[in-house]
Amino acid sequence: MALIDFSIIKEFLSGGDASRNQEELFKEMLLLVLARATHADANVESIEVQHVQKAMKEMTGEEFSEADILTAASSEIFESKSLERTLANASRKLDETHKISILDCLANLIRADGLIRDPELDFFNHVANSLQASPSEIAGLRVSTS
Repeated sequence: MALIDFSIIKEFLSGGDASRNQEELFKEMLLLVLARATHADANVESIEVQHVQKAMKEMTGEEFSEADILTAASSEIFESKSLERTLANASRKLDETHKISILDCLANLIRADGLIRDPELDFFNHVANSLQASPSEIAGLRVSTS
């Protein structure tokens, strides 16, 4: 079980240089976005929490308990700045791959229960806009290097 204290995001919110640990910033932002998304439609389903656990394991190599995810979803870390504003600031510190990963994991989570609701679409749009994602990033397209 991975305990997360959001230290990189807290440092980032207080004006620190979170770019020194970009992978940790990505992990914390991914967890917060996905955890918050489980509450987007006010109907947290176990399949959504399981999907977050699976995505976090695949993307970070760490396991998160249901309690970790529910705690992250209700975290008061954004009392001073909203999730959208934090994402907008973080978009300058995260590389294109990280932004694509966050959006891809979020899109997969929204599809997890087989029913897409308006609040979930609104949440996705807010995240994509806040990350200042281009249409190609939203679609998961990137230049091939081979």
